[in-house]
Amino acid sequence: MIIEAIALGLVLGLLFYETVGFSPGGMIVPGYLALFLLEPWRVVGTLAVAVATFAVIRVLGEWLILYGRRRFVLTVLVGFALARAAEAMPLPAGIAPPDLRVIGFVVPGLIANDIEHQGVPGTVLSVLAVAGVVRLILAGLSNAGLLA
Repeated sequence: MIIEAIALGLVLGLLFYETVGFSPGGMIVPGYLALFLLEPWRVVGTLAVAVATFAVIRVLGEWLILYGRRRFVLTVLVGFALARAAEAMPLPAGIAPPDLRVIGFVVPGLIANDIEHQGVPGTVLSVLAVAGVVRLILAGLSNAGLLA
């Protein structure tokens, strides 16, 4: 189902971008998020790390010359580092849900890269919309017996 989710995310993400004009967080993001939509705290954790990554890049941009590929790679690296730090951080019992984790290590950086261009609301809504449609299609294919 992972391969189908990524493929659907690629196709639907491109169609969404071409019709609406907003990128759904990068090429592979909708497919990966679709796989975890039934674990909403993981989606929340991923989006929180993406917004934190965006904020760090904004601060770093005050001192560094960031544009093009350099900015993209640094965004993915900062997202990777923050996702890794979030995974290593123990969650206080009773305060944070135990499944408040991050989806992947590259996904937050890809989302943060789109936040830079589209803003937080546009990117988050785009990501969730496309991931939701991917999830619905996967569920339909699974119920029809077309997915193992």
